[in-house]
Amino acid sequence: MKTLSVVILILAAFNVNAQDYLTRNGNISIYSHTDLEDVKGNNNEVVSLLNSATGSFDFKVAIKSFHFAKAAMEDHFNDENYMETDKYPKAGFSGKITNMADINFSKDGVYTVTVSGNLSVKDVTKPVTAKGTITVKNGKVSIQSTFTVKRKDYHVMGQSFVQSKLSDDIQITVNCDYDKR
Repeated sequence: MKTLSVVILILAAFNVNAQDYLTRNGNISIYSHTDLEDVKGNNNEVVSLLNSATGSFDFKVAIKSFHFAKAAMEDHFNDENYMETDKYPKAGFSGKITNMADINFSKDGVYTVTVSGNLSVKDVTKPVTAKGTITVKNGKVSIQSTFTVKRKDYHVMGQSFVQSKLSDDIQITVNCDYDKR
């Protein structure tokens, strides 16, 4: 009987791990458009975990890993007037797919999803709901989503002389290709 219990525990542990998908090189880009300037930052060092059994998602992003076309933009982005990366080095999201019944992780396809959770940037955590897609192909899982947040909601202000160059609405695009963990 003791051997049967051990076998059940091992199988249960394997089953839980088989439902996790991980990426350490996901992509998040941010975009601001005004008549004066377009600002786009790109980060290819996003760590994310997806649990296909529960639908839970977690993302962690090192703010200093965002890169911009102009070195000055990158410097401003990281300084004390914007992201304050010395004080707040990471951002994150933790949430769940709200329509898990619509997704079959064992069948190739493109599935429309809604994800709800909490986005943490600097010293602020706020609820966010976003639409996206999950693509399952040959056992691989990828996700894509684009949504908008208000930068001032997350205390991203900037210096007064450049306020007109930054949109109040920041577009965030997430693209991640996961491997089974």
